[in-house]
Amino acid sequence: MTAQRVQGAVAAYLLLGLAWAAAYAFVAALAPGAFATARPESTHSRSYLYFSFVTLTTLGYGDITPVHHAARSLAMLEALTGQLYPAILIARLVTLHTQHDAKR
Repeated sequence: MTAQRVQGAVAAYLLLGLAWAAAYAFVAALAPGAFATARPESTHSRSYLYFSFVTLTTLGYGDITPVHHAARSLAMLEALTGQLYPAILIARLVTLHTQHDAKR
């Protein structure tokens, strides 16, 4: 296990958050009102980034809520990704570390 592998995994996780934010912005452009917010002002691109990382980490403050079926589906898939990515990553890194130690 090298530092570059861990850094690459973290970078991939952050890129996932950015990709989901773009998907949310796309859905919101196609279906205005796809997200309900606690604030009266309209949702902007930073809000999708915020919502994406809150969803990816499964924190879920609830101040932005997906109400359109496509937005809800994306949020559900992102939350699953947020749970599975670290679990699979850790399993893979442990396997690589174990295989490396076995070769010694």
